Amino acid sequence: VQLVESGGGLVQPGESLRLSCAASGRAVSRYNMGWFRQVIGQEREFVAVIRRNGGSTAYADFAKGRFTISRDNAKNTVYLQMNNLKPEDTALYYCASGQAIHSAVYGPANYNYWGQGTQVTVSS
Repeated sequence: VQLVESGGGLVQPGESLRLSCAASGRAVSRYNMGWFRQVIGQEREFVAVIRRNGGSTAYADFAKGRFTISRDNAKNTVYLQMNNLKPEDTALYYCASGQAIHSAVYGPANYNYWGQGTQVTVSS
């Protein structure tokens, strides 16, 4: 299983980015696909998840209303559309795949495959 993120970069506050996570060796529709982020010296935190059953989604409070997670089963790719970015969104963003249920989807320990991360920097 390989997860490869892309789409990060340097943007100004208020701008948008779309992150992509291309998966191989595992169908994104059959597993929970999550986005997490991490700042150096801090714990990895949950951003969003799209669940394997039915594709329902969940977001961290800071992401609600600004971020949207989606997947393209034909391309086996998961996306994170991030709008109205803020300086505090600066982090390394990771894509992950797992099979947890219920609230366990929010915990990074419940994902067994991770990408290498893509850096998002929001600065004026």
